[in-house]
Amino acid sequence: MLPRSVVLLWDAARALDKVARFVAGRTLDDYLEDEAIQSAVERQLEITGEALSVLRRTDPEGAAVVPNLHRAVGFRNILAHDYSSVDQDIIWIVATYYGPELRLAIGAILAEID
Repeated sequence: MLPRSVVLLWDAARALDKVARFVAGRTLDDYLEDEAIQSAVERQLEITGEALSVLRRTDPEGAAVVPNLHRAVGFRNILAHDYSSVDQDIIWIVATYYGPELRLAIGAILAEID
């Protein structure tokens, strides 16, 4: 894996860590009532998807080991370009289920590199 690829994976991991902190101890109702947390979560998911998008463009071989990379990139594109159609319930699911799953996978990849 290229050195820049490792940096991109760390960027994605840090963004997912922030998402986890932002939603920790909150319910869906708490999340829906807090526009600041919604914005913060959306931004970090965009960062995650952008880092993985750059990884895919610059190191396709390295990107191939990241599970569901295409979904994270696609979700980032929706957040960035089709934001008016974004359903906060779906973002909550991504933040609380798929995000932690992706973070574990990226962590395992980074552990193998070290």
